[in-house]
Amino acid sequence: MRRNNYPYQPLNQQQPAGSSGHDALEAENERAAEELQQKIGALKSLTIDIGNEVRYQDKLLRGIDDDMDRTSGFLGNTMTRVVRLAKQGGGPKQMCYMFLFVLFVFVLLWVTLKFK
Repeated sequence: MRRNNYPYQPLNQQQPAGSSGHDALEAENERAAEELQQKIGALKSLTIDIGNEVRYQDKLLRGIDDDMDRTSGFLGNTMTRVVRLAKQGGGPKQMCYMFLFVLFVFVLLWVTLKFK
């Protein structure tokens, strides 16, 4: 039988004084509270670790972003110089030599890193 439209049945409050039923419920509540406290502590520790990891990863990503910005600026300046060099003279022969040199450097780097 429900009272006051609550979804639970209230405990019988008419137990004799000093009964073990009340003490058993109190002990069970204490045990459940301790378990909950341990779980909350573990979750707090986990969230702190996650926060530290997020800050570390953010720092790394910002560093990579700065490096990429510098590299793109350097690459843009280099490409400008290459185009200017191609326009000034030397023609296709000089560009072919430059391309072969760059290809040679990349192959040399690849071989060095592969057999390191």
